[in-house]
Amino acid sequence: MSKNIFVVGLDEFNLVKLKSLPRAAEYNIHALLRYEEIRGVKNYSFQELLDKAEAKLKAFEGSVDAIVGYFDFPISDMVPMLCRERGLTSASLESVVKCEHKYWSRLEQKQSIPEHIPNFDLFDPFDDKAREKISLDYPFWIKPIKSFRSFLGFKISNEQQFKESVALIRNQIEQISEPFNDLLDYLHLPEAVASIPGRYCIAEDIISGRQCTLEGYVFRGEVEVYGVVDSIRYPNSSTFSRYQYPSKLTQSEQHEMADIAKRFVKHIGYDNAPFNVEFFYDEKHKKAWFLEINPRISQSHGDLFEKVDGTPHHEIMIDLALGNQPEFPHRQGKYKYAAKFLERRFEDALVANIPSQSDVEQLQHQIPDTLVDIFVKPGMRLSELANQDSYSYEIADILLGAETQHELLEKHRQCLEALPFEFNP
Repeated sequence: MSKNIFVVGLDEFNLVKLKSLPRAAEYNIHALLRYEEIRGVKNYSFQELLDKAEAKLKAFEGSVDAIVGYFDFPISDMVPMLCRERGLTSASLESVVKCEHKYWSRLEQKQSIPEHIPNFDLFDPFDDKAREKISLDYPFWIKPIKSFRSFLGFKISNEQQFKESVALIRNQIEQISEPFNDLLDYLHLPEAVASIPGRYCIAEDIISGRQCTLEGYVFRGEVEVYGVVDSIRYPNSSTFSRYQYPSKLTQSEQHEMADIAKRFVKHIGYDNAPFNVEFFYDEKHKKAWFLEINPRISQSHGDLFEKVDGTPHHEIMIDLALGNQPEFPHRQGKYKYAAKFLERRFEDALVANIPSQSDVEQLQHQIPDTLVDIFVKPGMRLSELANQDSYSYEIADILLGAETQHELLEKHRQCLEALPFEFNP
């Protein structure tokens, strides 16, 4: 009998991936709130979203066999809450929030992997004397204790940058801090974090090196890391240009980071769910730095795993949600390399023209297995895009497979020539 899988925040791009899974015929995929209902709005009520999801599940006449999600807060937190009510498999809400609450997570990391994290301080962006309470020297990073996709994250090199960045945070942080406060009300928080409202921020020393993401999962207490993806930035920028798989880091470097990740997820009691951990590896000093952990698969990597290993890692997410041991293929895909290129503009502009469906189809005929996901429309300003990082606007993603990195980059060059984006000031 087919299993009813409910996806919190279902979007069309990932629905295609879910339908491509080897056992897709065994699943009935249902949207438990669509992506646009959650991420397509600037302000929302966490409780209203939760109530809406609960009502839909209660109205469903069949069995609810699994509830999953592959996006950040509030989706990743709604999943364990909805599962708990029905006795379905998921990580505990507390362990999920220990990943997502950046300050709480750093406190837990300080207990379990202290040698792999930067110095950090907590501060209230609405405190006019906030800078005096940060012990770090310039430069350092600041970001909200709850954010996503580097939203309201800033590199601070001097006092003027601090003042300007804090002003931006004050103006925009409520759109995520208020829903996050609603979530925190569901938890019995330890004394060290109980009095910290969602509007607070964290300052951290700069860490650097080659950035990558480990994808893994925990099943009945056993931690498995099944892939490492390189995160490559634009030159002299903190902004990602592409995710590339498999990683070019050495096996010993990857194993070291996997061991660190395992220590942390076991420490916080995270179980029966996927995760991904972002690291910097400083090759000069042979040092692995733990940047952050996300209690979910990175859906950005799904197509990369499909092209190289043979199936999207959404399969792991569903296996775990159904209470099953994942069985994931290795290097059984069509390509040796795969990448997701994040096409960006670094200044606001008016979108004058975007590639047509015909343009995309012609490109896909020229370069098979190419995927193009466009986020802008003619007539909109880039500043209207929601959930962007602090330094750029993501206009499209291009996903490619190849036999070598050189071929991968050459295919990308051909794609840029074939896709006619036009912008006006």
